[in-house]
Amino acid sequence: MAVFTGAGVAIITPFKKDGSVDYDRFGQNIEEQIAGGTDAIIVCGTTGEAATLSHEEHLDVIKYCIDKVAKRIPVIAGTGSNCTETAIYLSTEAEKMGADALLVVTPYYNKATQKGLKEHFKMVADSVKIPIILYNIPGRTGGVNILPETLVSLCRECSNIVGVKDATGNLSQIATMMSLANGDVDLYSGNDDQVVPIMSLGGLGVISVLSNVAPKQTHDMCQAMLDGDVKTAREIQLKAIDLISSLFCEVNPIPVKKAMELMGKDTGFLRRPLTEMEPEHAERLKKSMIGFGIL
Repeated sequence: MAVFTGAGVAIITPFKKDGSVDYDRFGQNIEEQIAGGTDAIIVCGTTGEAATLSHEEHLDVIKYCIDKVAKRIPVIAGTGSNCTETAIYLSTEAEKMGADALLVVTPYYNKATQKGLKEHFKMVADSVKIPIILYNIPGRTGGVNILPETLVSLCRECSNIVGVKDATGNLSQIATMMSLANGDVDLYSGNDDQVVPIMSLGGLGVISVLSNVAPKQTHDMCQAMLDGDVKTAREIQLKAIDLISSLFCEVNPIPVKKAMELMGKDTGFLRRPLTEMEPEHAERLKKSMIGFGIL
């Protein structure tokens, strides 16, 4: 059985003005996501600024999310690292806390070979029993790409490596992988502008930035695809394109945090090296939100 189907939110981590985690706002965000129909919460991913959290903070945020959600929907903990031992540590701790699954990113900066990727992911998988979704995002990992053959073999050789969040943007590669997989890989879109195309190739849903500001619409788009209503899903996808583009006009999560601020959901400080959104980009974002009907 898949970890989830539909729209999983790559949830932001709100910070107070002093830079500490704002757990009150975080709890409100979690409740709003569940009320909005989000199908899973992915905590401490890229959008959650995990790279700027200490290990203690990282695990505290995961635990808070797991406890707050209280098994109402799956919680998937981001526990990847460019250091295999660190990824194992975060993964085993998240499992102890009750995470339903893990999201483990391709090691960044080290630029591992395909052999290195396999060893890394296998060692993490061997350290836990809960499901693992791999995260393939070459744009943030120095161009390192989990090739289709590597990904399929990992899912077949490791019983708890179940699928991939694919943010390569390469639909041809995704199609090749799904052809090779023959049903052995659970595929999730890692790009909000490619949800319908990826689900048409057998994807089960999306791990979404857009869901932070439009949970119902993102859920409805995925559910329509799952129900075979391609027309409705396509309409939502195309209507959202301008907003999605604005949400990525600066590096994620700068725009989505600004969008939430515009909606009256102050997410506070951005940890450096992230900085506040440029005024012209913020104005573009505001217009996109009005156009999509969420402002």
